[in-house]
Amino acid sequence: MERPISFLCITCFFKGKNFMKALKAAGNTVYLVTKKSLEHADWPREALDDIFFLDNDANTPENLHNLSLGLAHLMRSRKIDRIVALDDFDVEKAAYLREEFRIPGMGSTTARYFRDKLAMRIQAQDAGIPVPAFSSLFHDDDIHHYTRNVPAPWLVKPRGEASATGIKKIASAEELWPVLESLGEDRHRFLIESFKPGDVYHADALFLNGESLFCRTSRYLTPPFDVAHGGGVFRSMTVDFDSPEDLALKDLTNKVMKAFGMRSSASHTEFIRSRETGEFYFLETSSRVGGAHLSDMVERSSGIDLWSEWAKLEDALAKGKPFQLPTPRNDYAGVLITLARQEFPDMAPFSAPEVVWHLQKKFHVGFIVQSPNKNRILELLDQYLEMVYRDYHTSAPVPDHPTD
Repeated sequence: MERPISFLCITCFFKGKNFMKALKAAGNTVYLVTKKSLEHADWPREALDDIFFLDNDANTPENLHNLSLGLAHLMRSRKIDRIVALDDFDVEKAAYLREEFRIPGMGSTTARYFRDKLAMRIQAQDAGIPVPAFSSLFHDDDIHHYTRNVPAPWLVKPRGEASATGIKKIASAEELWPVLESLGEDRHRFLIESFKPGDVYHADALFLNGESLFCRTSRYLTPPFDVAHGGGVFRSMTVDFDSPEDLALKDLTNKVMKAFGMRSSASHTEFIRSRETGEFYFLETSSRVGGAHLSDMVERSSGIDLWSEWAKLEDALAKGKPFQLPTPRNDYAGVLITLARQEFPDMAPFSAPEVVWHLQKKFHVGFIVQSPNKNRILELLDQYLEMVYRDYHTSAPVPDHPTD
């Protein structure tokens, strides 16, 4: 009898329950590495053979070295066949360990394209994929040249954060330099980019051996930057199937993944469509399932649970077996999530038959609507948005660094 394949899952955020459950259901040994502060989170312990905790989850050379020492000790008695990062901030950890212990999967060079926003932009630009005008912040003369030739406003973005965390909008060169001074020794960890007003889209996909198996495209009804910095309500919904938008976004997603060397993984990729020209520009990508319950929205639209199918894909690869994705369904879906004034908000008013999921989280309101009729989705999201602003909504400043 062959021994089970052993998967080491790394996530320092509470996510990926269905991924771990699916791996265990396929007969694998499943280990989890997470941070100590999440020790008592609702992990799927029935699916885990062991859990290991990190006191410090930062991706510093010292912490990566200590992580490798811990894995070396573990591997004296337990075999590790595959390592999977379930969150953006753990991609470096997984890539470092794969290279150190010669475990198959994405190495550090490719991983940079899915974590480092500067590496993303350079690689995309070199591949002919449109990106907003950008510059590194290494050299003062380059920055002066950029500000003289690229009209403001600009965004100063951290190269390694996710979502809208740590982004600052800059209106002029006079405003820029004090911001750069405030970054101190970390200035090289940021970039500057042209701010292009427009609609922001996301493509949530599964790739196997460099080929797209599934891709569902959606549009944020409020751009994530505006939600984080303007106190808005997070909303997204499915793009019209086989529309010019849908086809263009899928084509761009394939080009990005090919340029970045994606082989087999889930991915979440964001684009902006310029309000001025109508052209799509690449913003960022990641080798994981999208956050903010976008995977739940995709599942209600398509019937595809990205977490579970990603796990089944990884299982098939490890065992050299074929992988067959279920046939997707084509319903429209939309999600709305916001901070609430109430600790336990009353979700009863959101009771239309199309409401198929409610968020159960303190001080939050959230739900997903599903229908074969796109106009009904938009109608409900707009109708409920008014109720949310009137009766529930509150906001908080975006953190400089991610939180649980």
